[in-house]
Amino acid sequence: MKTNDIGLEIKDSKNLVKTLNKLLANYQVYYQNLRNFHWNVSGPNFFELHAKFEELYTTANAQVDEVAERILTLGERPYSSYGEYIENSGIKEAKEVHDAKKMVEIVRENLNHLLNLERKTLEEASANGDEGTVTLMSDYITAKEKVVWMLSAYLK
Repeated sequence: MKTNDIGLEIKDSKNLVKTLNKLLANYQVYYQNLRNFHWNVSGPNFFELHAKFEELYTTANAQVDEVAERILTLGERPYSSYGEYIENSGIKEAKEVHDAKKMVEIVRENLNHLLNLERKTLEEASANGDEGTVTLMSDYITAKEKVVWMLSAYLK
């Protein structure tokens, strides 16, 4: 059994990295969608949504870095080009969205997509005995579920 620098089986880590890279790609597209909405939101909820989108993209930016560094910790290379992100993301670019409510709906959809990937990543990491990735995903899931709840309440 070959292990990486942190004592996890290389074979298991390589498989988990595929999942983490997919998560990373989705985070990058989600992040850019948030930047788009932050720049282009308008209407009576401008101030509230402008600030919320900034809060969310700031969090996403930190999580992008953490996921990429986790991939490096596991001994592999994180995706790092727009082409890789677009090719490997299930989240699509939000282009030409002008309605503020639609922006919030898209953010909620993006978050639910990320939640599904994070749950899959957590399950895979747990099966591999990778507590570092399990903890990271668990923290992300807990925080994201609350944001989804808040956005859902906003949309009612």
